[in-house]
Amino acid sequence: MNILVCIKQVLAAAVRVFPDADTRWIRSDSDEYVMNRFDEFAVEAALQLREALSDGRVDVISVGPERAEAVIRRALGMGADDGIHIITKTCGPIPPAVTAALMAASVRNRNYDLILTGVMSEDDMNAQVGPAMAEMLDLPCATAVIQIERRGISTVYVEREMEGGMRDALEIRLPALLSVQSGAHPPRYPSLSRMLRANRRPIETIPSTDLGMTAPDIHVVRTAFPGKTRAGYFLEGSASEKAAQLLKIFQARSLMR
Repeated sequence: MNILVCIKQVLAAAVRVFPDADTRWIRSDSDEYVMNRFDEFAVEAALQLREALSDGRVDVISVGPERAEAVIRRALGMGADDGIHIITKTCGPIPPAVTAALMAASVRNRNYDLILTGVMSEDDMNAQVGPAMAEMLDLPCATAVIQIERRGISTVYVEREMEGGMRDALEIRLPALLSVQSGAHPPRYPSLSRMLRANRRPIETIPSTDLGMTAPDIHVVRTAFPGKTRAGYFLEGSASEKAAQLLKIFQARSLMR
């Protein structure tokens, strides 16, 4: 079973970011980048499938500037077989439709049985790349997947996370595309020996211009910190008076009868 995992490089969660009026995007006080957390779950799910089947390969693909090579090498250190890097010149936001189109164009004729993505990226949180890529490749798609099992030659069984703790169980024919939610696939740490091999391993690079990347149809108008929309209340008086005031607040907000 040949599996492709789409991964993204994002700023580390602890890095502080600030709106940048010049670029209409953000700037940060650090250059610490990591693999998108949901993509780590997708890589782990792919590796577990390969191990369960004792067959096939796991490749990873990423769209981004030259620094995005680091997350590809991390995936190789986790156990992926090969990496594909679609190199872009921009370090700013790339619309999800453009990212999906670039990856779809690069893998259309590679005959992957299964393509996995994270359910969303931690920075943009669009959750669009996976479904858009599935549409472009004419593949069946399921989102927010938390469990994957190979059943038979041409199908996979998946469970999706639903509202209220419910699960949606599906059987999907291959080839297919699944976006993976955090669930039964806690990502493994790359071993030192694998990371040493990964750092020496050649990565296939494809300039985005070779894939016909055009100007995006979506542009960032501005970025800003969210405004404060909540005010605090200071209750005064004795304990019984404060309790009465609090009760009135709850009743006014329909939090209790």
